[in-house]
Amino acid sequence: MQSLLLLRTLVDQLPARLTNLSDDQVQRKRSSSEWSIKEELGHLLDSAANNHQRIVRAQLENNPAMPTYDGDQWVALHRYQDRDWPSLIAIWAGLNRQLLAAAEAVPDSAWPRTCTIADSAPLTLQFVFDDYVDHMLHHLRHMGVEVDDLVAASASAS
Repeated sequence: MQSLLLLRTLVDQLPARLTNLSDDQVQRKRSSSEWSIKEELGHLLDSAANNHQRIVRAQLENNPAMPTYDGDQWVALHRYQDRDWPSLIAIWAGLNRQLLAAAEAVPDSAWPRTCTIADSAPLTLQFVFDDYVDHMLHHLRHMGVEVDDLVAASASAS
């Protein structure tokens, strides 16, 4: 599955790219209403934690009902702007390795299993996982991190 291969590639390659961003780059806010790169990566930590739960529970429960989460509140609560950048990168890598392990354990027959998130219609596990990876790519591009070469490489390898 292409999304699994892509997430593996991101987990392997992205930490080095994130490490190359300067302190000024990761701290700067374009406006008071926008996240800094640190906060945006923090949002991806929160997304990984929430989606890990979704992937595990959708495999273990029949049609689990999952809560949504308020991304802005989670970012504020975790105070990512005040946190150490190398630590945030390490947490991102660790959370995504954990999520990847859960996703790689999904048998082909389980990808159509469903869950709901907040008041959504039933969503397949496949959709939840693909949406997670797409959401991550959206934010990484917004942060100015080059990922298109990794997307292309994983697409040609699948």
